[in-house]
Amino acid sequence: MPATYDAILSAPFGKIGVRTDGARIRAIVYLPGHVEGLAPADALTQRLAEQLAAYYDDPDAVFDVPLAAAGSAFQQRVWQAICAVPRGATTTYGTIADTIGAMPRAVGQACGQNPFPILVPCHRVVSARGIGGFSHHAEDGFYLDVKRWLLRHEGAMLI
Repeated sequence: MPATYDAILSAPFGKIGVRTDGARIRAIVYLPGHVEGLAPADALTQRLAEQLAAYYDDPDAVFDVPLAAAGSAFQQRVWQAICAVPRGATTTYGTIADTIGAMPRAVGQACGQNPFPILVPCHRVVSARGIGGFSHHAEDGFYLDVKRWLLRHEGAMLI
């Protein structure tokens, strides 16, 4: 059964599927460019679409859409640490692990479970040996291309 979205928005790197509960964003999902778009279903998805468009124009744009509660207490600590990484910078899974008293692999798993990519900028977390994976995917392919685009857009990766 295909996933249902309240909007499928165009992005410079493909598409973004959005799920809401009507009042809050529940999930943001990276989708390849060939997926058919879907206009925002309500004012909330329209607001997110406008904020994403502003971000694509200016990586310092601010997001203020309401997010649904998600994740375990540990995942929330990881996501809070990710949100502290400024635009144009990166950190490593190990650095976050040291900060919150965890193991790097557990931090990587929490990053991969992030339901709000871009808004909770998990693309700013990299491996000590390179770019690392992204959204539970290996170090190549569509998802890593998205991560590279986001890092270049924010000035954290020049290649």
